Amino acid sequence: MRGRVDRNDMRPKANLFDPLALRGLQLSNRIVVSPMCQYSAVDGRATDWHLVHWGQLLMSGAALVTIEATAVSAEGRITPGCLGLYDDACEEALTRTLARARALAPPMPVAMQLAHAGRKGSSQRPWEGGQLIPEAQGGWRPVAPSAIAHAPGEAPPAALDQDGLARIRDAFVRSARRAERAGIDALELHMAHGYLLHEFLSPLANRRDDRYGGSFDARARFPLEVFDAVRAAWPESRPLGVRLSCTDWVEGGWTLPESVELARLLTGRGCDYIDASSGGVSPAQKIALGPGYQVGFAREIRRATGAVTMAVGLITEAEQAQAIVAAGDADLVAMARAFLWEPRWPWHAAAALGAAVTPPPQYTRSAPRAATTVFGAARIGQR
Repeated sequence: MRGRVDRNDMRPKANLFDPLALRGLQLSNRIVVSPMCQYSAVDGRATDWHLVHWGQLLMSGAALVTIEATAVSAEGRITPGCLGLYDDACEEALTRTLARARALAPPMPVAMQLAHAGRKGSSQRPWEGGQLIPEAQGGWRPVAPSAIAHAPGEAPPAALDQDGLARIRDAFVRSARRAERAGIDALELHMAHGYLLHEFLSPLANRRDDRYGGSFDARARFPLEVFDAVRAAWPESRPLGVRLSCTDWVEGGWTLPESVELARLLTGRGCDYIDASSGGVSPAQKIALGPGYQVGFAREIRRATGAVTMAVGLITEAEQAQAIVAAGDADLVAMARAFLWEPRWPWHAAAALGAAVTPPPQYTRSAPRAATTVFGAARIGQR
C-alpha cells in the first residue's frame, strides 16, 4: 500500500446545497438518491411501478437520482424481479418508462447502477424470504469467482472461467451503451454488498489460484478490467463512479486500507466518485450500526486519495447531512430508505437550512408560510 496523502485542506469548505460539477454534469446540490432495488421488473423490464417510483423521486429536489442495481445479464439479476438492461426489450421498457417519468418532473440528472449479482443471484425477493431459488424450482445457477456458497446450506455457484469473465466484462460494456441511448447521465459500477465484483475483491469469496485471485492486485484485476472497459465505452463527458464495500466486517475479509488503495487506482483510471458503503459478502458480518456509521469510510478515502466521495448509511437529518459535507467528510450525501419514507426529504432539508429547491410548479403553493423561500420564489396563491 502507498503512503497516505491528505488533500482535504486543499478543498474549499462546502454546504449541502452548494452545486458540484462531475465532468460535464452539473449537480444543483450535494444530495443523491441512492439506488434502491424494487424487485418489481418483469423479465428485467421496467414496469408501471418504476414509473411511479422514479416520478416521485424526480420531484424530490435532490441533485441526482440513481436507478436501482440494474443487471447486465439475466443471470446477473439478484431475483427474478430485478431490473435489467441486457436486451432490446429491457432497453425499450426502461427508455420509455424513464422518459415518461422525466416528462412529469422538473429537470434532474439520472444515474444508473450497473451490477452483476454473482453468487447472490437466483434469490427470492426479500419479502419472500430471500433464499436461493434452486434450478428445479425456476431459478438458475449463479456464477462467482470461486465455487463457494454465500450461505451455509446453499448450493455452490459455478466458478467463472476466462471465457465467462470476458462475457461478463462485455455485458457491462453493452449495458453501458444501452444506458447512454436511454439518456442516463451518469453510471455507477456496483463493487459492493457481496455481488460479483465485490466477490472478486474479497478473500472470503475469491479463492482463485490464477491471475485473478490471491494478492490484492490479483483480486482487484477483474473489477479494474470491467471499470476500464466501461470507462472506454461511456462518453467522456459523463461521470462514472463506483460503489465500494469498504470493509466486509469479517476478520480476514476486505479492509478499509484495501479500499483506499483501490480508490486510488480507480481515480487514476478516470473514476469520478467513490460511493463508500460496506458489508454484504458474508452472513457472518458483524456491523456496528449507528447514525452515519459509514461516514468514516468516505472521509478516509477522500483524505487519503483526493477522490470525490459519497457518504451513505443511516443519514436521516438535514443537520447531520450538512455537517458531513461542511466537515469535508464527503462531497456528496446519499440516502435510500430516507427517501422511501419521505420522498420530499430535500424540501424539508432546504427549509431547515435556509436553502431552496425547485418543485413542480403545481406544488409551489405547498410550502408552510414560515418557509416560503424554500422554493426560491414567492409563494404562489390560489385563485
